[in-house]
Amino acid sequence: MKRLLTLAAALVVCQAAPAAAASLDDPAAQWLPRTDGATWIYEWANSAYSPPRAERYTLTGRTGTGFRVAWEEFMLRPEDNPANGFADFRHTDAGLINTNFQSTPVPPQFPVLCGTAARCSNSLAGTVFQLLWGTRSPVLAEPLVEGTTWNSVGGTTNDVTASNRYRGVVDVSVPAFPAGVKAAKIESVITQAGALGDPFGSGLRTVWWVYGVGPVKILFQHTSGETSYATLQQTNLAPRPLPSDANLMPLALGTESTYRWRNSRHMKRWSEQRLTVAATSNNTARVNVLDTRGPIDVNASYVFASRLGGLTNVTTAVRRANTGARLPQLGPARGPKGRARLITPLDFMSYGFNPVFPAYAATGQAWRSSRESADFAVYGVTGDSTVLGTRTVRVPAGRYRDAVAIRSKLRQADHPFGSGTRTMYFAPGVGLVKITFRHADGSTSTVEKTG
Repeated sequence: MKRLLTLAAALVVCQAAPAAAASLDDPAAQWLPRTDGATWIYEWANSAYSPPRAERYTLTGRTGTGFRVAWEEFMLRPEDNPANGFADFRHTDAGLINTNFQSTPVPPQFPVLCGTAARCSNSLAGTVFQLLWGTRSPVLAEPLVEGTTWNSVGGTTNDVTASNRYRGVVDVSVPAFPAGVKAAKIESVITQAGALGDPFGSGLRTVWWVYGVGPVKILFQHTSGETSYATLQQTNLAPRPLPSDANLMPLALGTESTYRWRNSRHMKRWSEQRLTVAATSNNTARVNVLDTRGPIDVNASYVFASRLGGLTNVTTAVRRANTGARLPQLGPARGPKGRARLITPLDFMSYGFNPVFPAYAATGQAWRSSRESADFAVYGVTGDSTVLGTRTVRVPAGRYRDAVAIRSKLRQADHPFGSGTRTMYFAPGVGLVKITFRHADGSTSTVEKTG
């Protein structure tokens, strides 16, 4: 990953042009809404240190995509002291993050989750603390699609680590939704080291998230043997339909795939190439490309990031690209010639402007280039892209019945080979399976997945 970050810093960075990322703008269409007047009532407990206690959470303010949720305990026994506090959150392109929290002191009967007992503010006594333990940034990564994983830290001194994984959509029943509701299940392996209560601060936590509502259930199985839980009792929010969790471009570490491509006029022999996901970190991946057969000799690397703005080509590094084929030179029309090249399948996929496709791609969704973007400075391409819907595609690697088709109309001034209509097909759980690029010079380039 160090090499990945070095590569990203050293080369040209292509930022995403804004796609239809309405979920950041909509206060209600969130995994944790920031809707004015939103309220939640939870019951939480620990098997050894606390009987069931009730908490009322209220959204008390918001600015932009940031918002504050305050809470207080109620319905306690006369001898109990009610806890209260607040937590600040923000919806970002990478997901939900926690920026700050404050609360009353940790109950004295709980294990000490710091190196010393003095001034220790680490706590697992409450719903919000169970939710944030080890996962403050992000609390929940997005886009939340099949295979999503992320690492995070937490605690007041960042001594708590968490390895998080999306486990899919499941049915869950809680007092707020006794008939059951669809929820995204997130499992986190949490580790704390250096605290007096390390075993209590470590374990397996599962959170069930309902879109448009928030977390409805939390289960923390501590390494020390205790169990903590929190369940949603009441809310004035209603569940919303879950966005699609189809992963149109899986980028798991070590994944290999093979492709071939050719052009009907300029390179009639197939160029066969192998793609390998060589490094990953929090939904950013470096993909290496090497030739295996054909008229192109290439060694290149690409960095892609999956965020709410869509799949973005962050940077490209071509270490070697030799070919006997007479491929037309590309623009942009102004500036150094030949800055853009169509040598690999990933060149065809990311050529023009970002994003490659939007997060939670839906039929009819459209986005276009911007002359103010870094993409335009690199490629000099104008145009627009549209999600056409699903199609059946047959390529040497197999038949894909539900491939998502994306059509882009591209124009590069004074370069007909860099202009034309490109149609890409992405199979959920598989990735890119085919590209057809009908260039304005009359030729057609075809990319196919072979394995």
